[in-house]
Amino acid sequence: MKHFRLLAVLLIAAALVTTAIFGRIVSGQGQDINQAPQADKVSATGFPVTASQSTGKFPVPNCGEGIDCETVNPFDESTFIFTAGAGDRPPAADQCVPPCPSCPTPEECEHAEEAPADFSTDTNGHATPDEHKDDLVEFNKVDEIDPDGLGPVYNAQACRECHQNPVSGAISQITELRAGHNDAANEFADAPGGSLINDRAINAKIQERVPPLFSALVYPTVSNPSPSPIPKEESVRTFRTSLNLLGDGFVEAIANGTLLAISNAQSNLSGGAIHGLAIAVPVLEANVQDNRDCANRARPCFRRLGRFGWKDQIASLLSFSGDAYLNEMGITNFLVIDENSSLGRPVAAFDPFPNDRTLPCEVPVENCPSCPCGEDDQRDIDAFARFMRATKAPPQDKEVQAAFEADVKEGRALFEKMPGLHYSCSVCHVPAIVTVRPGTLINSQQFKVDNALGFKVIRPFSDFLLHDIGTGDGIVQNGTQVTRLKVRTPPLWGVRTRTRLMHDGSSVSPTGSAVPPSGASFTFKEAILRHQGEAAAVTAQFQALTDEQKRQLIVFLESL
Repeated sequence: MKHFRLLAVLLIAAALVTTAIFGRIVSGQGQDINQAPQADKVSATGFPVTASQSTGKFPVPNCGEGIDCETVNPFDESTFIFTAGAGDRPPAADQCVPPCPSCPTPEECEHAEEAPADFSTDTNGHATPDEHKDDLVEFNKVDEIDPDGLGPVYNAQACRECHQNPVSGAISQITELRAGHNDAANEFADAPGGSLINDRAINAKIQERVPPLFSALVYPTVSNPSPSPIPKEESVRTFRTSLNLLGDGFVEAIANGTLLAISNAQSNLSGGAIHGLAIAVPVLEANVQDNRDCANRARPCFRRLGRFGWKDQIASLLSFSGDAYLNEMGITNFLVIDENSSLGRPVAAFDPFPNDRTLPCEVPVENCPSCPCGEDDQRDIDAFARFMRATKAPPQDKEVQAAFEADVKEGRALFEKMPGLHYSCSVCHVPAIVTVRPGTLINSQQFKVDNALGFKVIRPFSDFLLHDIGTGDGIVQNGTQVTRLKVRTPPLWGVRTRTRLMHDGSSVSPTGSAVPPSGASFTFKEAILRHQGEAAAVTAQFQALTDEQKRQLIVFLESL
C-alpha cells in the first residue's frame, strides 16, 4: 500500500481513542464480535481425490471430479522413480514421445534436463536477471503499517523472515502457531477466527493468544452489549515450521496425474501399507472473477491437487503468495481481500486501511479487471510468485558425497530398500520426478509452463502427498476431517540446512537422556524414530540396523 499516507495517519489516530469510543465504533458496524469476516474462506472446500479410468477398449484416465490430469496418466509410473541412485532418472525423462497421437515415434529422443540446483539468488531462467533481482527486493522488503498496510494481526514483516537460510527463499527456524478443538463428534473445529494464531499485532488490544481469554479483547457490540470472555479452551495446538520455497516453481509444474500415479504406486509397492492422500483444493486465481473463495457452493469452483503447505492446502504459487501475504503479514490483496479478525473479533477500528474491497489496483488484474487489490495496490503477490518460480532447486552437497562416497552409497541403498522389506524411505520421499512439458497449462488453465520449468528432472525427495505417520497435529485446513492426522511429506532437498525437523520442529530432549522422547526431532535419528503409522515398518527395520548402517543412512541425509 503506497498511496494513503494521510488517510493512515487519520485512521491510526482514530484507533487510539478510548475503549468506550471503540465500543461505539464496533456497535456501529452492527456485527457480532464472534462473526467478523475471515480471510480463510476456502477452508473445507477441498476434498480427497483418487484416480480412476473408464472401462472399454480405450480406457480414459480420470484424476478426480473436475481435476485436469495435466497431460499425465495417473496410472503411468514413468514420470517418477523410487530408486535413489545418484544418476537415476524417471523413464519419461528419456522417452521418445510422438508430437501427436497419430504421429510416428521420432527416431531421436528428447532428454529432460536436470533442474538447476544452487543456493543462490540467480534466476533459473523463468524470469530475466533484472526481473529476478527486482522480485528479490520485494521478497526481502520490510513492510510497515504505513504505507504498506501491515496487520492489524500478522506474523512477520517480510517474506524472508520465514524463508532465508542460507539464502532468501529457503527455510528458517521460524514457526507459526495453530489451535482448535475436537467437538462432540470428535471432529476438529477451528479456534475463533481460524486455526492460525497470529504472533504479532499492531496494537496490544488485538493481540491473539490461544484461548481461553478471560479479560482481553472484551468489547461491547449491538448484539452483545455486555462484554464476554472467550472461555472455551482450544486444546489442539501445534507449531508449524517454515518450509523451503527454493525450487517450488518445479514443484508447481508437477502434473496432477503424476501425484496420483505416485499414490497408486506406493500402495502397490507396500502392499497397501503406504498410500499418500491427494486433495483437490481451490486455485484462488481461477475463481477470483466469478466465485471468490469458492464461497458460493452452487457455482463452479476450479481446483487442482494441493502440494504446498503442511496440509497440501495450496495448489499454486500465486495462491500461496496471496494467502501468505494476508495470513502472515496482514496485507490484503486481489486474491484474499478481507482482513483477518483477532480471534473472531473485528479489527476495523485498528486498521489504517479499512474497506479493502474499495481499494483499486494500479494495474487491473488480467482475468478480473474489476477486482480490488486492497492494500497490495502494486500487486506484490505477482512478484512473489514469479520470484519463487524463478528460484533454483536446493543442491545436494557434492563435496560431502565425494568425501564419504562409500557411506553415501550404502546410505542411498538403505534409503531405497530396508532389509526385510521391498521398500524404504524413498517410497514417500520420492527421489526424482519429471515436470510437465513446456506449453502445458496448469493451475486450472491459469499458468503456462515455460521452457525454464518444463520437462525437467527434479530431485525433491518428496511425494507432496499427505500421510499419517503418527505425528499428525489434529488440525484440519483445506481438506476434510480425514486429513486431521495427516501431514505432507516434507521434501528433503536442502534438509541439511534445517535445525528443527518434522512439521513441528519438536521438542527438547531431557538433559542427559540417552533415549529421546517421542516428540524430539532435532537430529535425523530422532526424526526417523518419530515415524510411525504408515512408516512403522520402515522405522522398525531402521531400529534393527547396525550402528554402522544407521550412520551411513544419516551420512546420506546429511548430503542432501
